[in-house]
Amino acid sequence: MSLATIDLAQPSDFAAAAPRPSTESRLRAVPAGTEARGFVLYVGVDELKALEAGTDLGSIVAQLKALAAQLVPTSETYAAVALAPQGAGGRDVDVVRLALQDPAALAKHRNTPEPEAPVKGGVIIDISRKRLLLDGETAALTYKEFELLQYLVLREGRTIDRHEIIGALWGEGDDDIPNERTIDVHVRRLRSKLGAYEDIVRTVRGVGYRFDRHADVSIRQATTPSPDFF
Repeated sequence: MSLATIDLAQPSDFAAAAPRPSTESRLRAVPAGTEARGFVLYVGVDELKALEAGTDLGSIVAQLKALAAQLVPTSETYAAVALAPQGAGGRDVDVVRLALQDPAALAKHRNTPEPEAPVKGGVIIDISRKRLLLDGETAALTYKEFELLQYLVLREGRTIDRHEIIGALWGEGDDDIPNERTIDVHVRRLRSKLGAYEDIVRTVRGVGYRFDRHADVSIRQATTPSPDFF
């Protein structure tokens, strides 16, 4: 029996029952047999635009959360920051939808052929196709080596400690989980395959590793979920 044909209980049966939404107030997109449990609001604004408006992303998120709590005290909120490679271009809100895996945006992206960028000298980190090009040649990275590089790239300019890398890239079911010493071996192997460009992965002594982009390094857009959240 569909939701639309269920007989609602009379008030005398459940005196304390909360009123159900009327047919008119229900969201049109909610099909019979389902119920709306929340919503997603994609906000396209980068840090510079927020700063120019006299605020920052953290403050915007805090105010939106406070508004939700004011309107519905029992509401629960979760906010994530959408990251994209610098200079990726495109409308902010479209980048946000792709980065946070919006199904409609992903479907549109898959159906839109992405023009193949001309291969040039230097480093091309192609996150969308999981490949690394060095001077036009594909580097023979293992899956884990590319994941390590991608993890650093998406956190460009931030030093990542060894413990965080292990926790992010290796799970409990993995056979060879490295420790903080052997993670250095994985980084050395990655650097050896970067060849003349090994210094894009820098060691911060006593802390961890950082990705530094040079003028000859380009990153191709990806639909990678945000690694950071409020």
